Amino acid sequence: MMCPMLHPSRRSENEDLTDSEFSNVRLASARFLNVDLTNAQFSDVSLARARFEDINLEGAVISNANCSNLRIANANYEGMRIDGILVSELLRAYRDERQRADG
Repeated sequence: MMCPMLHPSRRSENEDLTDSEFSNVRLASARFLNVDLTNAQFSDVSLARARFEDINLEGAVISNANCSNLRIANANYEGMRIDGILVSELLRAYRDERQRADG
């Protein structure tokens, strides 16, 4: 499905763009509010300095990603893995080691 061309400052509300494909599209400084991106695929996408709040990433897969300076705060890490290692176990080991070091 081809997506309608929108003027850069135009607002789009209550649109159904299911199965749309966006290629070579500039969305810098765009805001997405109450958007359903279930099963969306992102390839060769820059999200540098993007901000995500109140998002559901359950079952999402991030691969071949540059996560330098990435910050995650106030998140549910249950079942989350980095390179196959449970994040909850990594955090527990880190806190235990830090507690031992602080004595």
